[in-house]
Amino acid sequence: MASRSNTPGGNDQDQDDYGEEWARDLRVQFEQMLRSKRLHDFEQLRSQRSRVQSPSLRERASSSNLHAPSTPSSRPSTSYGQGQVSSPTPPSYSSLRHLPLMPTPPAPNDQQSHKFRNLLLSLAQTPTKYENPGLLDEALQTIPLDRIYSEAEEETQVLQAQAASMGDGRKPEWGYQDCVIKALLRWFKRSFFTWVNNPPCPACLSPTVGKGMTQPTPEESACGALRVELYECSNPACRAYERFPRYSDVWRLLQTRRGRCGEWANCFSMLCRAVGVRVRWVWNAEDHVWTEIYSEHKQKWIHVDACEEAWDNPRLYTDGWGKQMSYCIAFSIDGATDVTRRYVRKSEHARERNKCPEEVMLHIMQEIKNLRRSNLSKNERFILEKEDSREDRELRGYVVASITQAVTRMVPGASSSSSSTQRRPGQGSGNTHGNDDQKLPAEQPGRQTGNAEWVAARGENGRRNQPHDPNARREDRP
Repeated sequence: MASRSNTPGGNDQDQDDYGEEWARDLRVQFEQMLRSKRLHDFEQLRSQRSRVQSPSLRERASSSNLHAPSTPSSRPSTSYGQGQVSSPTPPSYSSLRHLPLMPTPPAPNDQQSHKFRNLLLSLAQTPTKYENPGLLDEALQTIPLDRIYSEAEEETQVLQAQAASMGDGRKPEWGYQDCVIKALLRWFKRSFFTWVNNPPCPACLSPTVGKGMTQPTPEESACGALRVELYECSNPACRAYERFPRYSDVWRLLQTRRGRCGEWANCFSMLCRAVGVRVRWVWNAEDHVWTEIYSEHKQKWIHVDACEEAWDNPRLYTDGWGKQMSYCIAFSIDGATDVTRRYVRKSEHARERNKCPEEVMLHIMQEIKNLRRSNLSKNERFILEKEDSREDRELRGYVVASITQAVTRMVPGASSSSSSTQRRPGQGSGNTHGNDDQKLPAEQPGRQTGNAEWVAARGENGRRNQPHDPNARREDRP
């Protein structure tokens, strides 16, 4: 160590000494130490229980391989367990349940976990389609770029003027790139894409009635239609049939320009990629999808839902629609991330996560990241890992904020005083604006797209199912 140089060459040597191999060895040592500590704690607990259990309970524990070893020498040799005597009281449950989970591959006989893993690996292919140069060129020809950039420039100037008027040196709320996506979102929702409930009759334009599903034609299958909905004209004099293929091919969606949330999110995510923005396609296990874009201005991922023209409103689904969710997985060209904590802030909105154990879920996310980043340079991987760490702090901050809010609500008179001082997760990174964690979809009386029967069947009609509060402000969108 004393012979190390402070010259640039010495810095290169430092980087070599503390490279990937050093980090991997350190991680392996930490995992081994953590396993040893866990084993020691559980051995202490088993030893204590063996002294107080009745013979019948002890026999049952022995049949399940839970009985404590009879001699201290049979205990595995670890840095924590050598020569130590069991403590008179077992460790508390809280000291064990807060140990960090280690990514663990699914067990060979765990069919459910393997099925879920295969599903996520398949879904992870979706954003890779957005990297096709020919597709992106065609998308750029579809977008009215002059209009989009003009609106973005105008909004950017307004935001800059608002920030300057505060006189405290703060940054504008959003950057130019963000304003481009907001302008693209408005155009996509209001002028480009069409929502489909029941498609009109192709012959007389009368309403149609659903008749179930039918097999896709070879042409429809070639464009990614795995299923086709069949509709019959309600006009007795017509009775024509209309097919509604659920296309997943983004190029085909540029031609049809219609669909439901799957088609909307798929096409809009690709258009965001076409204008040069990093994009995520977010899948929800309760049958909804949306988009996230990376804001270089805020150095974080931003929620965008093209169906609802929603921007940076992640609590829309739970607090607005009244939706309960279990898994929200964001897929990008750089990997996959479990972002459920961004969208589910309260326990009453959380569904049971029973597709696989949590440690297996961590393994699947890491597996997809490794797959997507295998061809990246060392520096590119390092940048993405720093970004992952920053996002993980943000997501953990949402959990802390939720617990804090629940506790302060239990203290009389504390909620009003604490709300003004509560920090937004990730606010320490330099963001001086309001607390987005407090942002509620107060003007969203449930889902806006889809007919009432379809929305109600999905449980997404939000406050329509809740008792009317005369003090609550409600403004329906035109």
